[in-house]
Amino acid sequence: MAAKMTTTQSQILVNLSLGLSSQRNLRVDNRVSSSSCEFTRTNRSWALSGLLKNGIGDADGIIIVDHGSRRLESNLMLNEFVKMFKDKTRYLIVEPAHMELAEPSIKDAFSLCVQQGAKRVVVSPFFLFPGRHWHKDIPSLTADAAKEFSGISYLITAPLGLHDLLMDVVNDRIQHCLSHVEGDADECTVCAGTNKCRLYNSS
Repeated sequence: MAAKMTTTQSQILVNLSLGLSSQRNLRVDNRVSSSSCEFTRTNRSWALSGLLKNGIGDADGIIIVDHGSRRLESNLMLNEFVKMFKDKTRYLIVEPAHMELAEPSIKDAFSLCVQQGAKRVVVSPFFLFPGRHWHKDIPSLTADAAKEFSGISYLITAPLGLHDLLMDVVNDRIQHCLSHVEGDADECTVCAGTNKCRLYNSS
C-alpha cells in the first residue's frame, strides 16, 4: 500500500502552497527571471490583456512538480497531495509531474493542461529551496514542453522556501514521532512498517 502523509501535514502543505501565492509579485516582460518567479509567454498581447489580473482562472493549468523517485510509494504521495490541493482550491486543471525518474514528466503534464483548455500553465516546484533544479532544470524542461504549443504562456513559481507554515510542518512531524516513541500515538502512515521512527542509542 502506498505511504501517505498525515492529514495535518498534508493540510499544512496545501495551505502553504496557497499562502505563498499571495507573496509573489509577478513582473510582465518577454522573459523575467528573479529570486521568486519566472514568467514566459508566447502571446504578448493576450498576456497583457488581463492574464495577471484575477489570479487563477478556468483557462489556467497548474503543474505541481517534484523531483521524482524510483520508489512508487514516493511518487504516489505527490498524486495524493495534488488531489488534496485541487479539492481545496477548486482549480479546474491541476496535474502532477516528476522532474525525472518517473512519469508523468513535465512535458506530459504540460500537454495534459493544454488538452484541458489551459492557456497559461503555472509550474509550481514542490521543492524546499531554490537549487539547481529550480534555477536550470525545471525551466529547461518546461521550455522544452512549451515548444510544442503556440499561444501558451507559462510561469515557474518560487519553491516553498522560508515560510512560517513550514515551521508547523516540521513541528508536527517532530511532535508526532516523539508521541509514537513515547507510546502515545501510532506510527504515521509514512513510517508504518519501516521501523524508522524509533530511538537509537549511541554505542
